[in-house]
Amino acid sequence: MNTLKNNPQVRRWISFLIGGGLNTGLTYCLYLLLSYLIDYQIAYAIAYVAGIVFAYFFNSKVVFKVEHSLLGMLIYPTIYLVQYIFGALLLNLLVEHLHLHKAIAPILVILLLLPSSYLLNKIVLKATHKTKPAKD
Repeated sequence: MNTLKNNPQVRRWISFLIGGGLNTGLTYCLYLLLSYLIDYQIAYAIAYVAGIVFAYFFNSKVVFKVEHSLLGMLIYPTIYLVQYIFGALLLNLLVEHLHLHKAIAPILVILLLLPSSYLLNKIVLKATHKTKPAKD
């Protein structure tokens, strides 16, 4: 077990999962707060963009330990676009064709897309940024 904790790849996965949980919680709270002040669709859009910004900074600094770059910030939202498209298609497959309940299907979509989300983050962040010297 100690070997797993010392493995940098395992630590990155754990950090990625923690960041995703924090991001989900923070964006949901922001959405709830804003939805009492402004139209819920505008609140959702603001919270969604805030989530992308949070994910970019968290994943680049904490998970993959790369410096920020303008190119990275511009390309990073494509991860969410790709993930949304695949998620919507998978959700449709699960609900409409495999007849999974619409309340359960999104959970399965999240779990199934988690590895691809991690991989897309890694590819985009490593390709568009300078890697910081490893401290571990």
